[in-house]
Order: sequence, then structure tokens, then C-alpha cells
Amino acid sequence: TLGDSGSVRPGQLAIAIGNPFGLEGTMTVGIISAVGRVIRPGSRPFSIPNMIQTDAPINPGNSGGPLLDRQGRVIGVNTLIFSQSGVSSGVGFAIPIDTVKRVVPELIAHGRYDHPWLGISGFSVTPLAAKALGLPAEHGALILEVDPRGPAAQAGLRGGTQPARYEGETIVLGGDLIVAIDGQPVRQMEDLIAYLEEKRRPGDEVVLSILRDGKAQEVRVRLAPRPSTSS
Repeated sequence: TLGDSGSVRPGQLAIAIGNPFGLEGTMTVGIISAVGRVIRPGSRPFSIPNMIQTDAPINPGNSGGPLLDRQGRVIGVNTLIFSQSGVSSGVGFAIPIDTVKRVVPELIAHGRYDHPWLGISGFSVTPLAAKALGLPAEHGALILEVDPRGPAAQAGLRGGTQPARYEGETIVLGGDLIVAIDGQPVRQMEDLIAYLEEKRRPGDEVVLSILRDGKAQEVRVRLAPRPSTSS
């Protein structure tokens, strides 16, 4: 039975079933450690939003197996782990079942699922970062780079041009700071990614509230299908 991942909360019992290391039908138990994680696996250019984090041991071979709640309802699909050794370190992730319900019918009907694409890379602004870097707001998604092929570039959104160091990383300043999308506050880059994935499809128009040179503006952007990783 498919459950409702929107109601999943940290602390709930989590049961993972899969074939770790080829051992068929293995069950492991833990809890939901966190929800709403935005994960960018390895060197892949696109992030996966709203992942469920669990400490139920997940290892290579678990991918594709179900993550269950206490009633045995499927709340996610086991997908990846964070590990320096290649085995479970108690930080595993599952795609939420609500995402599966949305994507799988498209895969069956058309053989593919088109994710909405804005065409930017960004930095999550915090109050400490805003103070250190002289940014005009304490929260938001600062645009670092705009893909010249993407919808953001066509709408005139701007990336950064002025390199600066913050906590050991180089941040390119001078780009637009996104503070809301369709009237919904954007406190960090993850909010923007999750909203686009959950609420919008390619071809939809979104309204971004931005700060440019300290002044508030609204920019309309028509989303495009996300390009393949090979392109």
C-alpha cells in the first residue's frame, strides 16, 4: 500500500527492504532522521529535492527497495547513502512516495518525465552570510550563475561578477537575490528547488521577486524542460 510522504515526520519508525550486497529480502529498521533534504549526488548538475533521510541501514543493493512506515505503507524508495567507506553510516535517503506517484505515471505513459528548469545556480543566504558579504537581505537565493541557454537568461536575470571569499569558499557577488516565487517566501536555495519540483511543470510561468542593486523587482520567467545531464 502506498502511503503519504507529506505526513512523514522525524522520529517515526522507518523500515527499509532491499537486497544489500545481493542478500535478497533484507529488512532493516531505524527512524526518519529528517525530511525535505535537497541532495546533489556526486558530480551530477541537478539536485534531488524533498528527500527523506533515515538511519535505517541502507547499503548498495537497497536502491529501488521500499521504505515503509510502522503500518507497512510505502513512504519512499531507497535511493542513496552518504558514506566515506561505501557502506551504511546511518545517513541514507529515499525519494518520497508522493514524488513517485507524480513521476511514475509519466514514465509509463511517455517514457520520460520532464522536470521544470530555471537555469541558475545559487547560494543560500543566511543572516551571517548577508552581514559578511554585504547583501541586502538576510535570507534568499543569491544567483551565482545564469545558464545562457535557460529561461532565467531569457528573462534577464543576472548572475554574479565579483568573486568574494566566505567560509573558505568563493562566492560570486553582484547577482540578483531571489526572495520569493509566486508570492511564496524563498529563504534558501532549497525552497526554490522544492517549489519548482512540487508545484510547477515546464511551460508554466513563475513570478520571481528579486532584489537587484538593493531595489525590489518582479521578473516573469517561463520554465523550460530540464536538459539532459549529457548536454
